[in-house]
Amino acid sequence: MTFQPDSELDTEAVQERVDEAIETNDVVLFMKGNQLMPQCGYSANALELIGKHVEEFETVDVLPALDEFREALSSHSDWETIPQTFVDGEFVGGSDILTELDERGELETTLTT
Repeated sequence: MTFQPDSELDTEAVQERVDEAIETNDVVLFMKGNQLMPQCGYSANALELIGKHVEEFETVDVLPALDEFREALSSHSDWETIPQTFVDGEFVGGSDILTELDERGELETTLTT
């Protein structure tokens, strides 16, 4: 698989993909890479933390159109970094927030409520 920064996904298609993923999934993680091959440590950490508490959740690889995904996600989260986690349509946070919630024993409740 080769990373191609000039994606065929346009801004509108990415926005639709983001909106649909957030609306139709209980838990969705927008990450660099995928469940089998996370492409950054923060995405791998978020994936591991969510996987500890939830068996089924959606992931979306943002790398094929990183700038477009950042822009589309900003309308939902006003958060600049990737990964981003949404639960029941609400933005929860990135890898650092998931880590904090897990350390406080609140992540399972956050992901399954």
